[in-house]
Amino acid sequence: MNKKVNPNRTVVINGDLSFTNTGRQILQSGRFKKILRQYLAQLEKNRSRKLKAIRPFIKNGEFQEDKFTDFLILLNMKPLSEIMKEGYFDITYSEDEYGNVLVLFLEGLYNYWRNLQRFMVKNEAYVNDSSARTSKGHSLSMNNEALRKLILELYRNLIYNTDHKELSVLRQLPAGAQVEFLVDHFDFPNDIKSKNDSLYRVPYVWEAIFEPPVIFYTESTKRNGIFPIKNDKKILERFYMDANSWYAIPIKCGRLLINVYVQKDYLALGAGLFNLFELASPEEFTSRKPDAAVIFGLDESLFDEDEKRGFVVKEGGVYYGALPNTADIDYFGYMKKMVLTLHNIIQIKNFWLPIHGAFAKIHMKESGKTFNVMLVGDSGAGKSETLDAISKVSSEDNCSVDILIDDMGSLHFNKEEQLMAVGTEIGAFVRLDDLQPGYAYSTMDRSIFMNPHVVNARVIVPQMAYEDIAASTPVDYVFYINNYEPIDEEHPPVQLIDDIGEALELFSEGRRMAKGTTGEVGMTSTYFANPFGAVQLKPEHEKITENYFQRMKETGVKVGTIRTQLGIQGNEQSGPEEAARGIVDFLTTEAVK
Repeated sequence: MNKKVNPNRTVVINGDLSFTNTGRQILQSGRFKKILRQYLAQLEKNRSRKLKAIRPFIKNGEFQEDKFTDFLILLNMKPLSEIMKEGYFDITYSEDEYGNVLVLFLEGLYNYWRNLQRFMVKNEAYVNDSSARTSKGHSLSMNNEALRKLILELYRNLIYNTDHKELSVLRQLPAGAQVEFLVDHFDFPNDIKSKNDSLYRVPYVWEAIFEPPVIFYTESTKRNGIFPIKNDKKILERFYMDANSWYAIPIKCGRLLINVYVQKDYLALGAGLFNLFELASPEEFTSRKPDAAVIFGLDESLFDEDEKRGFVVKEGGVYYGALPNTADIDYFGYMKKMVLTLHNIIQIKNFWLPIHGAFAKIHMKESGKTFNVMLVGDSGAGKSETLDAISKVSSEDNCSVDILIDDMGSLHFNKEEQLMAVGTEIGAFVRLDDLQPGYAYSTMDRSIFMNPHVVNARVIVPQMAYEDIAASTPVDYVFYINNYEPIDEEHPPVQLIDDIGEALELFSEGRRMAKGTTGEVGMTSTYFANPFGAVQLKPEHEKITENYFQRMKETGVKVGTIRTQLGIQGNEQSGPEEAARGIVDFLTTEAVK
């Protein structure tokens, strides 16, 4: 049995409550007492000297929680010296000795609270009127602001009344909820419902509000393996989702509707979806059957040994991605890649070609020409980093770039036999280590940071408009991203490949130098650089690729490779920048042909 995530790390605050201007409301709440117990358990585990602060409130070996709470209520109103002199509590230490340890205790408790993943959820009826919805969102935001002010005031009063030091610098830290959700319960027509009625009893999120900077810490920082497809497995009637513990987040992955059901312990991962995908409206998700659904946080007993990181099934014409409640997959990459795996499986069944890659319009200002370029590669190959580098050098090289796909999309031919691309995500989930210095911080007001203290730290940044990524856009070039070969005279940054067989071999082999974004190390090979559907349906995928590459040749779509050198140590910054300059030089030449 794998370890489950710590259920105490996520706090869901009832947004229906109103917060007054007195700290008593906080200190007498059941939530505060639960947080206090968790904090004390952590101190006991670490044998912290801060425990000295509660010794006066231990009698016969038992901590007198209510008495300690009464002490804090008094401390919020009057100085520690006065409380000790009046003898309200049996504190035998000197004022200085007890005051010093109490300050450390209170600072630690405050920081413990701020390190939790904090969400405020309010049940609010969805209405068609946009101004009314805006008002409801504003009301929730103001309620969270009231909570933040209340906690800050309580914290400052307790510290000041303990040590009498006037604060000359006040930091308006985000002490309330990091994310707020407006949720509602909706009626669904019987013809779009599945066999599991609990899918429609959970609250559905229809609006989210973020209080930046939003930083989450998860128990895992890498993704491993692929999601197997279990053709004969049935799960819909084997689980029930408690409406008090689960939330539904309906999203649009490209043109597909996918409902993501998140167990509350994984709400930090669910919050990341809002920066990466377009939220579907109630009018959309209540009027049609979803193309797919992700269920994140199911009991581990539902999963066989080869399914411990998730699996895919199809029931009632809908694809379901199931993931267990284990610490091993407490990483946003699992949620994102399950959504994209389901998307890709559906596209393969539709005879579209799913692409693990990035896609951009590059405008050459001098010639006035625009080139639409697809970059294909697995995680860590340098897709996002190269496009980011093009944006950086574009002003110097008289061009501009519009990113339409950051990580996953699909190709199809229209009626005019023109190759077209459609995206999936409106944002990017990228490594902090590989971005240009300062880039992530320039978007801090919109970003969600994941584990910024470790290798493979990630940031989720909204970038594109949904209307742009969901539209069909013509494709001029398809390049494979090579991150392992150094650039030299025989290996230029950009190289075209005329032979279809050679191109298919390069793309199908899917080689890359692993960058620590997954559990892989060293030189790896993944079929078509796409472990998200293409590997699971390889025979069907191969038929599509052979057909598409032949048609690309016939219709003038050029194929080649771009060397980013991202997998070569010491080239993490310079490699993508050299590749970016190579692309710009290549397109400048192409523009005059």
